[in-house]
Amino acid sequence: MSTSLIIRSAVPADFAQWLPLWEGYNTFYQRTIPQEVTQMTWSRFFDAYEPMHAVVAGRDGKLLGLVHYLFHRNTAMLGPTCYLQDLFTAAETRGQGIGRALIEAVYERAQAAGSPRVYWMTQESNVTARKLYDQVAENPGFIQYRRQF
Repeated sequence: MSTSLIIRSAVPADFAQWLPLWEGYNTFYQRTIPQEVTQMTWSRFFDAYEPMHAVVAGRDGKLLGLVHYLFHRNTAMLGPTCYLQDLFTAAETRGQGIGRALIEAVYERAQAAGSPRVYWMTQESNVTARKLYDQVAENPGFIQYRRQF
């Protein structure tokens, strides 16, 4: 019998289980992240001076999903804005409420930090995720522009 889902902040000992989820996320978005960036990202989650955070979802001692978020200033509000940067669940567990639970965990942490807003982006073609996102947030209709250097 499966135990209930546990949502908690990541701890350094989670690295070995976090890494395949992180690699799955990067594969989904067809990007290759250098090992030194992955190591730096992981270390930032545990640096008190960094605004980056990681939450994981697990069951029976196995990690099934991750969410990364960070806080930043905003010119239109006093409190810090919360950017949900990465959300990923293991393919075999999709549709089981893990993504929703991770988003809700970010909402709770953002409210506790005094943030009046949580936002994120996804690809327009990410239809499966957008079904969930349409239930838990609003799409303000912004289009992203960027220039890589």
